[in-house]
Amino acid sequence: MPHDNSPGFLPPHGNYAELLSFQKAEVVYDITYRFAHKFLSRGDRTIDQMVQSARSGKQNILEGSKAALTSKEMELKLTNVARASLEELLADYCDYLRVRDHVLWTKDSKEALYVRRLGNKSHTTYETYRAYVETRPPEVVANIAICLIHQANYLLDQQVRRLEQDFLKEGGLRERMTRVRLQSRQHGR
Repeated sequence: MPHDNSPGFLPPHGNYAELLSFQKAEVVYDITYRFAHKFLSRGDRTIDQMVQSARSGKQNILEGSKAALTSKEMELKLTNVARASLEELLADYCDYLRVRDHVLWTKDSKEALYVRRLGNKSHTTYETYRAYVETRPPEVVANIAICLIHQANYLLDQQVRRLEQDFLKEGGLRERMTRVRLQSRQHGR
């Protein structure tokens, strides 16, 4: 956002690829795509549903970031859509474990803590998890995905709170446009 004495009303918008929430969501998509096609039965509608939920989580973060240039409202809406899509995917993974009588790792289990430590890098990609995802049984892969979804959802919750605060502080596009126009008129006198 420009300072009150500088021209312009379009705020800087983030590079979605640098958002940790996007990075986590992209890894979740990569894992989910492989998981669904490897461990679910061919023809199972859950394959498409899980892949689409994972894709929607990732793509709505991207789209929201790009929409931020002209609409905080759209950025907020799309960030919430991403969050809802990942929550739906989380339920699918939990269902997978529950109906097969597999264990869901607790938040503080040694396995979940290990997955969290893996993702504590400044830039996380599928490569960080590849060795585990491609060599472990489906219940482990599902739990890894669940851990990453929780991380992405936490980051998205933080993003939504920040977007809300930014909106309260800076307003929307029309308010910024009006403020800049009025400042321009004052300086023109």
